[in-house]
Amino acid sequence: MTSLAPVTTDAPAAGLPRERGGWWHDFVCPTHGTELLHDGIPGPVPPAGGVRCPHGCVVDTDLVRGAWLVLSHQAWARRARVLAHRAARTGDEAARAEAVSLLVGYAEVYAEVAGGGEHERAQDWMLRGRLFHQALTDAIWSVSIGHAVWSLAEADPERAADLQPVLGLLDATAEAARAARARLVADGRFTSNYTAWLNAAGRVCSRAAALVRRSQGATAVGDDEWLAGEHGQLAHALAASTPGGWEWEASTYYHGFVVRAYLLSLRGTDPAELPAEARGRLVAMIDVLAGLATDGGILPSVHDGPSVRPALGLEWTELAALADGFVADAGLDAVAARARDEAAAVHGPGSGQHPGPDGGPDGLEDELRAMPWAGRGDGTGGWFAGPPLVVDRAPRAAVSVDEEVGIVVLRGAGIHAVLDHGPHGAGHGHHDKLSLALYGRETPWQPDPGQVPYGHSAWRAHYASAAAHPVVRVDDEDPAEATGRLVARDERSVTVEVRGDEASWFDGARAVRHVVLGDGYLLDVAHASADRPRRLALGLRPDVPLGVRVDGDVVRTTWRGAEALDGVHAAVAVGPDGAVPVRAAVRPGPGPAVDPQRERAHVDWAAEGTTSATWVSVFQADAAVRGGGADVARVELADDGAEVRVHRADGAVEAHRLPAEMTP
Repeated sequence: MTSLAPVTTDAPAAGLPRERGGWWHDFVCPTHGTELLHDGIPGPVPPAGGVRCPHGCVVDTDLVRGAWLVLSHQAWARRARVLAHRAARTGDEAARAEAVSLLVGYAEVYAEVAGGGEHERAQDWMLRGRLFHQALTDAIWSVSIGHAVWSLAEADPERAADLQPVLGLLDATAEAARAARARLVADGRFTSNYTAWLNAAGRVCSRAAALVRRSQGATAVGDDEWLAGEHGQLAHALAASTPGGWEWEASTYYHGFVVRAYLLSLRGTDPAELPAEARGRLVAMIDVLAGLATDGGILPSVHDGPSVRPALGLEWTELAALADGFVADAGLDAVAARARDEAAAVHGPGSGQHPGPDGGPDGLEDELRAMPWAGRGDGTGGWFAGPPLVVDRAPRAAVSVDEEVGIVVLRGAGIHAVLDHGPHGAGHGHHDKLSLALYGRETPWQPDPGQVPYGHSAWRAHYASAAAHPVVRVDDEDPAEATGRLVARDERSVTVEVRGDEASWFDGARAVRHVVLGDGYLLDVAHASADRPRRLALGLRPDVPLGVRVDGDVVRTTWRGAEALDGVHAAVAVGPDGAVPVRAAVRPGPGPAVDPQRERAHVDWAAEGTTSATWVSVFQADAAVRGGGADVARVELADDGAEVRVHRADGAVEAHRLPAEMTP
């Protein structure tokens, strides 16, 4: 069990910030695009003179100060929650005293700085909060405050009167959540990911307040409004996700974001007693993450969201603990383990992000996994009032597809590939139509690049662009938003397509991608055509050292990391006057969004003045993990364009017939 770091002030609440927070996405270096360091968090005021950047800058602006205050408020609320969980579980008096002090202190802060209503400095587009710019941020913060009160009041009703000063805060945050949700519903935005957190805040803070009042003889209030009501959490889960379990934006981050809100709001319920459809959908949403992750725990950051961030690591470990309480064999153990390792590697001692000894984990995950006082009393955990659901799952398919959001996951031969062809994803979408991400168990060979904090508009635009993704591009421009379609699939392959017009993708162009799990390799064939001579290019965007060698008509690539990947490539293109050369050009470019200053080799494999181009790639992982088979020596496209032939080093030749959509 991880122990908590001692508080250095005589009165813990003295360390609380006494200013409103801003928008955390402004916590970004304007020069380098990296998230700033969490110096002094949690604490009362930002560092004097400014906040440091990992590359040496010191940034001191009102926006950065406001963002620092968001992170500090959230860290203090999390600390209060961990202390309260621990005090309730163990009877630790010091932990209880500090938790109560922080909660009562926050009641004073909230009344002092947020009593005037909505935040007057929020941007016009925002759903305004009270303590922070955004109502969403208010909700996330208040969920931690509410759970802290819930734990203390439930575990020790006789002393719940100590928490009466917090009732005003709890009532105000629940009412603010209700009002914000009503605005979303009125605007036709019920499916927004905000709604999940507003419902969580309403349910948790209402229940916490009821537990405090019950200790004084009041009757506990019901919370059907927040869970089973018309716009409650269960209705939102069904409305905002596909039958296959994906949150509608198909963003890994926002998918986990809403699932965590759902599970936090379901505290004290029995999973088996939830309505069958909602229960099944929540299991499917957890399964989506398990199915998207590599066996080594890498979660591809499809669409918006950070690829690696210490605070995100804490979210994944919390979600994994909650998921294990909801459904048996949730499948997120590797994700949680990797998140712990990444957080420890990125965030060193004394950073403040992890308010435990020497900057280590603060123990929230441990507490969630050891809460018998709230459950069955048998020492097996108790966030939920009943045991984890036991569900029958079919063996994981080599090729899995969610047709509604257009995400395909292919697993085989030591390669984990993610092919994205569905809707854009609204405000969290990227221009990644027909993007093919490639991972090993532990290695992000060609990952989804993720996203920087939104406050850096230039780098945010880059990481949402086609140029940042391994996709087909036309004339080096960004496409219009587009939705692709599934052409065909079977147990070992998938074919997807996108067509452009004046309002979608590239006008007058189309692209098809056919991916096959071969015998010990992954075959990728991309085909693009245009209604006039144009520049057609396919990008490779590695996050590992990449070697590129041209050998006649064949391009060979070597991808290095914890695991190795080798590629053999060929391409053909034609224009109005016949064959057009296809050239692979290597240039330096930014790596994934965790640090835009980290340089990687970008490859654009392009043909100029062409009306049709086809690129063929065969990828092989290390022989030890791919399951045998001789190395691939070369690959060729048949003269009629209807077949790909894979030539092995031992002389064997394997032919793959291409779909009609790729045939001239």
